[in-house]
Amino acid sequence: MSMPDVPSGVTLWRRVADGIERDIAEGRFAPGTRLPGETEIAETYRVNRHTVRRALATLAERGLVRAERGSGTYVEAPRLSYPLRSRTRFSEIVGAGGREPHGQLLAASQEPATREIARVLGLKVGSPLVRIEALRFADKTPICVSTSWLSAERFPDAGRVFAATRSMTALLAHYGIRDYRRGSTRITAAIADASDAARLDLALGRPVLVVDSADVDADSTPLVVKRSRFAAERVTFEIES
Repeated sequence: MSMPDVPSGVTLWRRVADGIERDIAEGRFAPGTRLPGETEIAETYRVNRHTVRRALATLAERGLVRAERGSGTYVEAPRLSYPLRSRTRFSEIVGAGGREPHGQLLAASQEPATREIARVLGLKVGSPLVRIEALRFADKTPICVSTSWLSAERFPDAGRVFAATRSMTALLAHYGIRDYRRGSTRITAAIADASDAARLDLALGRPVLVVDSADVDADSTPLVVKRSRFAAERVTFEIES
């Protein structure tokens, strides 16, 4: 990392941000690697640590780096191109982008169906549901937190199956459903709450894209209702007809 050639009128924090961005663009810092510490950056650019922090905060706002509490600041991978189509599979989308998909079960429980979820799944209000909370990664970068609801009668032990397979596609296949499609999709924007921010390694106040969806089988029978919260700075949605 070297002091960049920039006009003298450029503010100090901007010089630091531009220099680090140039190092990232030229491959000196590859995606996933940890940047030097604040003290080292400050010495390199002959500035104080407050200036470094402002530069890093600006780069984080632009999605170029992310700060991990107690660990350091890491270079973010490029935004994940995420097509939304009738057949949407997280693992396939991430794999097609040359990155390694990974899922983690956060929690599995049973709860009664609310009026809205019962309507979408074609169940009676209060019917038993399996609720699955999962975190999904591309390589080691958290991309989205999802909450899924399935009929507990049709999919008994779904939480245990997901824990073993870490894939909704594999879970459904376990119950004999080899193919399914997206029945409906709705996208809204929100601010990450404290729980989602921690799981997605986002600063409080950062935006998420909320995708409410329902999947159906070949006969259009509802299977899964899902609410996924994507780190807005890590994905680009592509709507495909």
